[in-house]
Amino acid sequence: MTATTSRVLRFYEYGEPLDVVRLETAEVADPPADRVRVRVIATGLNPADWHICRGFMAGSLPRGFGCDVAGRVDAVGENVTDVAVGDLVVGSADFAGQPSAGAADMAILRSWAPIPEGLDPVRAAVLPMVVQTAVWTLDAMRVDSDTTLLVHGAGSMVGYAAVQVARDRGARVIATAGPTFRADLVGFGAQVTPYGEGMADRVREIAGGPVDLALDAAPPAPGTISALVETVREPHQVVTVSDHDDARTLGARVNLDMVREQGWPPNDPTAEYTTKTARGQFRLPISRTFRLDDWRSAVELSLSGAPHGKVVLIP
Repeated sequence: MTATTSRVLRFYEYGEPLDVVRLETAEVADPPADRVRVRVIATGLNPADWHICRGFMAGSLPRGFGCDVAGRVDAVGENVTDVAVGDLVVGSADFAGQPSAGAADMAILRSWAPIPEGLDPVRAAVLPMVVQTAVWTLDAMRVDSDTTLLVHGAGSMVGYAAVQVARDRGARVIATAGPTFRADLVGFGAQVTPYGEGMADRVREIAGGPVDLALDAAPPAPGTISALVETVREPHQVVTVSDHDDARTLGARVNLDMVREQGWPPNDPTAEYTTKTARGQFRLPISRTFRLDDWRSAVELSLSGAPHGKVVLIP
């Protein structure tokens, strides 16, 4: 194995992504033990990427972004026995100690799953972080067939995924969403109502009273957590993936806190949901794909607050 030169998107200081990120050429080292290096086919962008640019999980600089990667294995580290050079995989980029991440021509992965035959790698690249967040959060909430669950912000990708996962478990799902994905959500079996003024009253009317649990998957907005508290019996029955400060103030819970308290899940659901996607049993919408050279347009769309699906970079 030998280190290889790659175009990478990375930053040398923390700040707003469009201000600090630059496209340059850098060396991507051989993969360390328990890691693989891939030639990137597609990188799915997530809101977490912009939090990383702003200093979340701060580490040594320069750093890259792009958590979700589909690619062809280029080199394998020591102890790796489940994939070989040339295999197509999808997984999570390794940020620890790496000067770049998934938004690049080459990337080091810390976890991966095979891409099933017939599944476009671009569609695989949008899965890992979203399905991990949705599945692990619903696990921590103990959502099952006896649950009436409100998914607020079901037009977000975590919300869109959570509706499908919860319905697959037999839960009754009420979803708040705008018109873009309403038909999809209804098709998954959710009862859909608009967000905005009167949302809590509409949800309680649909449910015939309080819901058992409420998952907040929408971007943070003033008053959201307090409105969701009105849909349940106790504030702790509201769980957010985004509005951490208001949740902790109002007695709701934060998904990351719950996952940490219960112990980090031992199983990564990426492989399961890659298979489901290949079989047509799960899906995430893709808004647009961009070439790596057009990264600024991709970032602008992702940061817009309404990309209407996943944004993907293609080297």
